[in-house]
Amino acid sequence: MVSEVELNNGVRIPQLGYGVYRIPDGDVAGAVHRAFEAGYRSIDTATLYRNERGVGQAVRESGLPREDVFVTTKLWNTEHGHDEALRAFEGSLRELGLDYVDLYLIHWPVPSRDRYVDTWRALEKIASDGRARAIGVSNFQAPHLRRLIDETGVVPAVNQIELHPWLQQPKLRAFHEEHGIATEAWSPIARGGERLSGSEVISTVARKHGKTPAQVVLRWHIELGHIAIPKSVTPERIKQNIDVFDFEFDEQDVAGFATLEAGERLGPHPDTHS
Repeated sequence: MVSEVELNNGVRIPQLGYGVYRIPDGDVAGAVHRAFEAGYRSIDTATLYRNERGVGQAVRESGLPREDVFVTTKLWNTEHGHDEALRAFEGSLRELGLDYVDLYLIHWPVPSRDRYVDTWRALEKIASDGRARAIGVSNFQAPHLRRLIDETGVVPAVNQIELHPWLQQPKLRAFHEEHGIATEAWSPIARGGERLSGSEVISTVARKHGKTPAQVVLRWHIELGHIAIPKSVTPERIKQNIDVFDFEFDEQDVAGFATLEAGERLGPHPDTHS
């Protein structure tokens, strides 16, 4: 059973979701169906991913009650601004074929354009109209978040950030906790691969618990209270990634993971990305 996190407006989100970044629209419905079969009930997409249509198709065809599926999508950087954001949201709803989304995020702050406050006000309207059950941001730094809060008085429910054992972002996570913002991790297992399996710390914890390296990294997120959205198109890995709720870390495991922090980003820096 996947645990849930209660957001600052009372909406509950599954702590482990399924990410669909770079899954082609023609393939994504099948991938989401496999995720549903494995037990996922939260799907994370974005305008940038160009697969909202397939995600919506999978949700509608799943046979699951709409209220049992948590759908997140995101506004892309070229659509910043109040009116632009409202139009972009309407486009996402059309692509998804849904009446509402559960979470709508500003994908990046794009500080060079300095329009994220006006954009946020559009998201407030979307939420007040009941077309998004919760609103939040992605890749925002503490100064961006503080400005939103100071100028609008509305605290984002979620900040989805790059977060994995080699980029643990303790100061930003502390800001989230102080202000009641849920931390959601993209690239939660750092794209897997040799870096994951080659870590002695992670391999040791994995052997200890009889789990894969990816599973113990996802468990680390769960233990810290993060929301995580791993992505895979491999059926076996889709199943493995959600099978992380039958064991717990001890203090030695936590201490080991703390030594992995290296401040290493896989994606662009939010202060400069446009």
